Amino acid sequence: MKRTSRDIRTANRSLVLRHAIAASPVSRPTLARATGLSQATVATLVGELLELGVLVEAGFEESGGGRPRGLVAVDAEGGALVGVDVAETYVHVEVVDLALRVLGRAHAELTPEDGDPARAARRIADAVRDATERAAAGRRVLGVGISMPGMVDREGGVSVFAANWNWHGVPLLALLAEHLPHPLHLDNPMRACVVAELWFGAARGRDDAVVVNLGTGVGAGLAFGGGPHRGASNSAGEWGHTTLVLDGRPCHCGRRGCVETYVGAPGILRTVAELDPGSALLRAGDQTAALDALAAALERGDPTAEAALGRTAHCLGAAIGDLVNLLDPEVVVLTGWVARRLGRRLLDAVRPAVAAHALPRPSAAVEILLSPIGANPVSLGAATFALEGALNPGAGAPR
Repeated sequence: MKRTSRDIRTANRSLVLRHAIAASPVSRPTLARATGLSQATVATLVGELLELGVLVEAGFEESGGGRPRGLVAVDAEGGALVGVDVAETYVHVEVVDLALRVLGRAHAELTPEDGDPARAARRIADAVRDATERAAAGRRVLGVGISMPGMVDREGGVSVFAANWNWHGVPLLALLAEHLPHPLHLDNPMRACVVAELWFGAARGRDDAVVVNLGTGVGAGLAFGGGPHRGASNSAGEWGHTTLVLDGRPCHCGRRGCVETYVGAPGILRTVAELDPGSALLRAGDQTAALDALAAALERGDPTAEAALGRTAHCLGAAIGDLVNLLDPEVVVLTGWVARRLGRRLLDAVRPAVAAHALPRPSAAVEILLSPIGANPVSLGAATFALEGALNPGAGAPR
C-alpha cells in the first residue's frame, strides 16, 4: 500500500512525540538530531503538537553562550488514552495519561458465550467504562485503542477473521460505537506489541525489529525503518499460521502444522500431554493456571516440565530462525503472557535453538530479548493507537 503525504506526516508527528516523551523536556534541535528530521520540519511538527495540546512550552535551556533554547514537554495532564487488550479469555483495559503512564486498569474474564459479537461488544464497553470512570475522572478521553486477535480491517473497524471465536467480517467498532462515545481505533495484538516495544521497550531506538507475541495464539509484530509494518492488507505478521511441521497438528485456522500449534499455550500443554498423559500439570485448571503450574514445575526441576520446555524451545527456535533468515532484524523480542510466565528459562533455551536454525551472519547480528515492559504491552500498544488517532484528527470509528 502506497503511503500518502498525510501518512508520512502523521508518522513523523508520532516519531517526534515518541522522542519528546522519552526526553521531556527537550529542545527542538535535540528532537531534530534524535529523529533525523530537519529542524524546519521538527519546528512545524512541534507547532502542530502544541496546537493539539499534546506538548506545552517548558521554559529554556542554556546553549553554551548562544541564545537560550526553548524547551517543550509532554502535557501529561492534557487528556487520557484507553488501551484495550481483547484476548480469547479476557478483556484487559488500561487508562494512561499523555506521557503513557498508567492511571488505572480494569479486567474481565470472558466465557465462550462472550464470543457472540454483540455480547462481546457489551463486555468490552463495560470494561472500558469501569476503567475510565475510576481512572480518567476530570480528564478528556482522547480515544480508545482496541487490540483484537486475528485479522482486522483497521480502516473499516472490522474484525475480518478471529479464529477462536469463528468471527468473519464482524463490524466491531460499529458495535462498540453504540456503547462508547469516544473515538475508537482497531488493530491487532501484533501491531500493539511492536508499537509498545518501539516506544518503551527492547526495540526502542532500533530500525528493524521482530516482536514475537506468545499467548493462546502467537504472532510476530514487524518493524522496518523504525515503524510498524502492516502489509498490503494489514495482515503482516501472521507468523503463527506459517507451517512448521508438514501435516502436523491440526490448527483452528483449518490447516495443519502451524507454528501456533506447537508454541502457543494450548500447543505447549499438548506437548506436556504427549510426554506424560497423566501429568499433574494438566489438572491445574485452565490454560493460564496450567502454564503457571508448568513454570513452577520448571523451578522444581520436574522432568516432564523440562522436556516440554525443551521441545517448545526447539520448535520456537526453528520458527524464529526462519524470521531471522528472512528479515535480518536487529532484535527479536519475546512478549505475551506465555513469555512472561516462562521468562528467563524460555529465553535461555530459545537462544541456542535460534542459533542452530538461523544462518551464521544474521544470527550473529540479532539480539533475542525478553520484553522489559512491566505493564500489559498489548494494552499499552493499543493506547498508542488512540494517541496516533489523536495526532490524526478525523480518524476513528465509523459512525
